Amino acid sequence: MTKESPSGSWFLKDPAVPGQERAIERICARTAGTPVHVTGLPFGGAQVWLDCAAHRWRLHHRMARELRLAGWHTETGADRLLVLGWSASFLRHRVRMLSAALNGRLADFDRTSFTAVMIATRLRHDGFPAAELPAEVRARCAAALRWPDRLADLRGLERTSTLEPLRLRLAQVAGLEAKVGRRCAEHLALAAKVARAVAGGAPPGLGLVPQPRAPGPRAGLTERMVCVCVPNRPSATATAGTSP
Repeated sequence: MTKESPSGSWFLKDPAVPGQERAIERICARTAGTPVHVTGLPFGGAQVWLDCAAHRWRLHHRMARELRLAGWHTETGADRLLVLGWSASFLRHRVRMLSAALNGRLADFDRTSFTAVMIATRLRHDGFPAAELPAEVRARCAAALRWPDRLADLRGLERTSTLEPLRLRLAQVAGLEAKVGRRCAEHLALAAKVARAVAGGAPPGLGLVPQPRAPGPRAGLTERMVCVCVPNRPSATATAGTSP
């Protein structure tokens, strides 16, 4: 009861996948920035449409791009977007993107530290409450990393297939997503730690041992915060999570 398309997608004539419509709705609403409507199709899959007519074509293609990143095959119509099942090619693309994130942005803890310092310093200058600073910096850094939101969108979705090649690919995706989730958690914990330092709470261990003063011009706030907060290397958990 399946058919393979020339693009490598399988359209399943099975009941809707548990959690599929809710996951599609979360992805599309976040991407479009506006409420969306999602209903199931008779032979599986779902259709998505918007109430607003303005910029509909652009929003449809933006939502389709994010849905394809999740591994679905999509087709864009004049008034709605169709989600027609798992795509082998788009699942391979997701594997590539997850691997690239682990070896690229999510391997750069320095960048997260600098971003957190800049955000926290700007918020404190604007009078943002110090007690709420870590949570706000953490949320903004999560948005900048993008993957925390993408993984949260798929929460509760049962991803399986009646076809062995797709089952294996989905299992590979799940394993990489677990690694990405752990790495994101480490970045966000670091961002919150930096924000607490900016807010006036000394990071653990700071002040217990006198810190030698480096020669030359006095370091600025950003450099001092990063030297205190950023790890020299990913933690043992992150290193273990990225091993092949």
